[in-house]
Amino acid sequence: MLAPLRRGRGDPTMRVDAEGTVWRAGTTPAGAATLALRGDHAGTVHAIGWGPGAAWALAGLPALLGADDDDSAFVPHHPLIAQARHRMPGLRLGATRRVWDVLVPAVLEQKVTGVEARRSWRELCWRFGEPAPGPAQLRVPPSPAVVRAIPDWEWHRAGVDRSRRRALLAAAAVAHRLEGAVALAGKAGRDLLCKVPGIGVWTAAEVAQRAWADADAVSVGDFHIPSVVGYALVGRPLDDAGMLEVLAPYAPQRHRAVRYIEASGVRRPRFGPRFSPRNYRAM
Repeated sequence: MLAPLRRGRGDPTMRVDAEGTVWRAGTTPAGAATLALRGDHAGTVHAIGWGPGAAWALAGLPALLGADDDDSAFVPHHPLIAQARHRMPGLRLGATRRVWDVLVPAVLEQKVTGVEARRSWRELCWRFGEPAPGPAQLRVPPSPAVVRAIPDWEWHRAGVDRSRRRALLAAAAVAHRLEGAVALAGKAGRDLLCKVPGIGVWTAAEVAQRAWADADAVSVGDFHIPSVVGYALVGRPLDDAGMLEVLAPYAPQRHRAVRYIEASGVRRPRFGPRFSPRNYRAM
């Protein structure tokens, strides 16, 4: 349920300890908060919160764990998706109810490798995020005001190129308005995000999937997802247009179909060398 929120094993805002407790730090309208989540054998999730935003975060725990996600109208049209749904009947889409915390890493993931994006996220959080409340020694994502004050050489040090930097600065300037996308939800929420220069349909979808559990937000423009969907459903790679065509029967729950495909463990065959990370600090 929470895996889409974690940006690699070294994510400073989220970790899972040896006992299986999930620790997650983030922002809230009331201030920073840290949650510790632990499930028992009966299926009950126990949570503890720290910080000025703890009450807000705890109140939103059901939404974070997908309790508000209604999948009753979803109909599997492909055997692989039907099998995944049968194996994982409890899989739901969780909502953080916060845009900024998921927008920053989504922008960092634009047109770079996962290794590059995760390193930039770690460096920005450790260097410019505040220590998270509670005992977990996590970091809270840097605030919009802090992001706007980061000097150019620090962006360079974190491996963030000019285009992604401009997108983050533009988003930081209107961050308080972007939080309204959660209330709009759906396409209206995604359209609001796309008004920011540097935020396109892919980034908006990545945010919508996590911030308000948008079941129809397809990550058009992704380097991997069209091929994964293609091999899973029709046995061959697809481009964005082909992916949208095969996912059309699932509207308005196309992202849910993709989520089942990802959770099934299917992978596309790999051919040729991987995309090489760029070292911006060496330039």
